[in-house]
Amino acid sequence: MGLKVLHISKYYYPFSGGTEQIARDAVVALKDVPGCEQLVFAFDHGTPKESKDSRDVVDGIDVIRCRCFAKISSQSISMSYGRRLREAIDEFKPDVVILHYPNPFGTKYLLKLLKNKPEIKLVTYWHLDIVKQKILKMFFNGQNRRLIERSSKLIATSPNYVEGSPWLSSAPDKCVVVPNCINENRLVINDEVIKRAEELKEEHKGKTVCLAVGRHVEYKGFKYLIDASKNLSDDFIIGITGKGPLTDELKAQAAGDNKVNFLGLISDVDLRAWLMTCDIFCFPSITKNEAFGLALAEGMYFGHPAVTFTIEGSGVNYVNLDGVTGIECPNADSKAFAEALKKLSADEALRTTYGEAAKQRVIDNFTYATFKKNIQDLVTGL
Repeated sequence: MGLKVLHISKYYYPFSGGTEQIARDAVVALKDVPGCEQLVFAFDHGTPKESKDSRDVVDGIDVIRCRCFAKISSQSISMSYGRRLREAIDEFKPDVVILHYPNPFGTKYLLKLLKNKPEIKLVTYWHLDIVKQKILKMFFNGQNRRLIERSSKLIATSPNYVEGSPWLSSAPDKCVVVPNCINENRLVINDEVIKRAEELKEEHKGKTVCLAVGRHVEYKGFKYLIDASKNLSDDFIIGITGKGPLTDELKAQAAGDNKVNFLGLISDVDLRAWLMTCDIFCFPSITKNEAFGLALAEGMYFGHPAVTFTIEGSGVNYVNLDGVTGIECPNADSKAFAEALKKLSADEALRTTYGEAAKQRVIDNFTYATFKKNIQDLVTGL
């Protein structure tokens, strides 16, 4: 007898986001389970003006997308969502539903539709707590309690998040840790990458090259990295990729500091080349919005020590182990971050020791093969 799995994600590929990538990884992982049929349900990721109801195929799996006519506090709102979700459940008849949370709007309809369907197992993939929108967070407290009660299993991305989340820690027996995984195919080194890396190494010869990767938003903590740079000598170079709502503000903050280089949205070739070139990987995130840190794992995969802040309840300090794979600094302490960079810059043997341990930690815990086995074991074992 086959297994039918319905995945509910806020958005889905080709939308690019951490949660959406994990949702896609989970779908692809289950494709190898004999007799497993899958369906994906999501909001359309177009702007409210462009958005529409649609159905397409990604990786050989049907994807239903619902038109979004507005967004409130980053939550998409759809008039067709409830009806189309009901139709999907009635027609597809899933054995298991995997809900990627947070998605309060979708959760509202799902809980209602599952109320009289106890035969359907619900797995909630708890990516993060709602922490920023304080009013919204309070409004959905009751919904969260019902969701946890209805769920057969709760997936967390690290044991740290289980302990630090008031919701996950309220139901520890239901929690299963499935660490996120890096995309090893995206990180393959070829001749083009090697050539570009050689150019970068020549350009920054004699410098300690530090790299930070991510969107320019508050919780990524780039302002603390820029503050740290002011305490470093000109023997350092700090590359910051990406862009976001804080880009102009960060550039203004770094004005006059030639050590800080804003690299923008770079190609995969350039990203891999920078990852090969850098000596230290900087990950200055400061809040639990950074639930895990895939970019951190990617930097460590290239054999570089990491410098991070302490974030209570976040998986960041599960990925980077203080004194083993890198250095962990008191949260938002720019001077301590700078001292950590100085320490690693001055000690090549320590960089090598931490870097080798960092790469091995990723290989042992955060590769797709490990993720795939974890997801398959969880779903088939329900």
